[in-house]
Amino acid sequence: MTSMQLNQQVPNFQLKNVTGEDFTFSDVQQKESAWHILVYFRGSWCPACQKELKQLQEAQADFNEHDIHIITITHDDEQDLKEMAEEYGLTFPILLDEEFSFLKDYEVYYHGEEAPYEDHGNHPEPAYFLVDDYGNLLYQQRQTNPFGRPHADELKETIKYIRKNLK
Repeated sequence: MTSMQLNQQVPNFQLKNVTGEDFTFSDVQQKESAWHILVYFRGSWCPACQKELKQLQEAQADFNEHDIHIITITHDDEQDLKEMAEEYGLTFPILLDEEFSFLKDYEVYYHGEEAPYEDHGNHPEPAYFLVDDYGNLLYQQRQTNPFGRPHADELKETIKYIRKNLK
């Protein structure tokens, strides 16, 4: 069970992006009247993540058209991430969670030594958070393995459903 509840403010975070610039979520929220989908991914080494990031890039124009901005976060090697971003033409922010501050604040599952099965060593698992233009949490999903993550089309449908049914 998570302590993050729907319709409550999400924690602010400040991380560096792969270009070395500071990224502060509250600053972005103040500048842009948009919703944000925060995607925590395992790393550039993960084939399922590579596939997912390519799908998000392909859907980015549609997300942008509906004022949904994609922000991705991971704990991975900066150079490997730069190379992956270039190879796949990724244009959304890729943030480095070097100290696991986002992971802890957003309660992203960490596959560590205590995990019941081996899976490429120790690493965070995928997680998704939809945040409205006021910083309220509208959707969250945390994985405990690489599979079962929502496809970009499913995220779009989820967002459409939430917008239609907002109180």
